[in-house]
Amino acid sequence: MKKQIFDLIRGVLGKLSQSQVDVLDRALNEVGIAEDLQKTISSKGVEFIAGFESLQLKAYLCPANVWTIGWGTTVYPHGQRVKKGDTCTVEQAKAYKNHDLQRFQKCVSDAVTVPINQNQFDALVSLTYNIGEAAFKSSTLLKKLNAADYNGVADQFLVWNKSKGKVLNGLVNRRAAERTLFLKP
Repeated sequence: MKKQIFDLIRGVLGKLSQSQVDVLDRALNEVGIAEDLQKTISSKGVEFIAGFESLQLKAYLCPANVWTIGWGTTVYPHGQRVKKGDTCTVEQAKAYKNHDLQRFQKCVSDAVTVPINQNQFDALVSLTYNIGEAAFKSSTLLKKLNAADYNGVADQFLVWNKSKGKVLNGLVNRRAAERTLFLKP
């Protein structure tokens, strides 16, 4: 129902800005039309991820032994994997990050079948940004989420603290922060 309303309004007004979508979404929720549209990460969510993904303009091997560049990009928008010796500008890194955010937002939106709030969505996008789409889609965390076991989901964040079987302090800290964010109303 909500999608049809948005489509009707877009047919009359044309493209809507994100702030217009947010206002309309809140208004529809208030009158009891709560079917979710595809969510987008908040600016706080983007800042949250950037706090864990430092900008690197030269490709490096991450702890998982994967070539990475920019703010955690491992695959360029055209589909080629990052490789040793690659470099980028700050502007390219921003474009890669935006592309990655779109991919991971879509993955989370498509995979989650239960209602979630913005903080939960942001935490899930951060997790997916770090572990990848395939790992997220096949995770126990997602299974628990789609069974509406929200407390079980929060605990599942803490499971994703290893690379190559070794617990990494950076991942322990990131997962604890994602769990805290997920539990915020």
